[in-house]
Amino acid sequence: MFKYDKKLEFPVNIKKKDLKMAKYLMTQFGGSNSELAAALRYFSQKFAMPTDEGKALLNDIATEELAHVEIICTMIKQLLTGASIKELEENGLSTQFVEHGYGLYPTDSNGVPFSVTYFNSIGDPVADLAEDMAAEEKARATYESLIDIAKDEDVINILLFLRQREIIHYNRFKTLYEKYKYELKLD
Repeated sequence: MFKYDKKLEFPVNIKKKDLKMAKYLMTQFGGSNSELAAALRYFSQKFAMPTDEGKALLNDIATEELAHVEIICTMIKQLLTGASIKELEENGLSTQFVEHGYGLYPTDSNGVPFSVTYFNSIGDPVADLAEDMAAEEKARATYESLIDIAKDEDVINILLFLRQREIIHYNRFKTLYEKYKYELKLD
C-alpha cells in the first residue's frame, strides 16, 4: 500500500545554521496543527469514509503528510547542524537536548510533547472532512507565520512549497466534502 522513494518530496538543502528557526519549525513536527497530527488524523478517518474515493483521498493525503513530516525533520536537523550545547541553551533548546540529545522528538515550539488529542475521528464523513479543511487552513496559517519570520531563502522556499500543499489539500477535501454533503445520502 505504501511506497517509499527514499527521496524528499521537495529538496532540503539548508546551508546556514539557525537554531531559532529550528525551534519554531518544531511546531510543524509535533504541534497541534502539525504534519504529524494531520497524517494520523487522515489515516484514522479514512476508515469511516463511505466510498473508495474518500478512503483513497484520505490515505493519499495522510501519506503525503508523512512526507511533510520528513521534510520538516530534515529542515530542523540541517538548521541545527554544528550547534553547540551553549547555542542550544541560548535558543531555548536545552531541554530537548537533555531529553533527546541531537535526535528529534515530536513537540511543539514550546516543548509540549505531541498528543493524539490534537485530532479527532468522529466517524461522520462530513464532520471529519470539515475538521480536515479546518486543519489544512490552520497549517496554512502556521506556514505563513513561519514564512514571515524566516530569513533564509532556502528555508522560505521549502515553507512556500509546504504552504501550497496545504491549499491543495484543503481544496481536495472541500470537493469531497461537498460531494458527500450534497450528493450522497448518508444515513
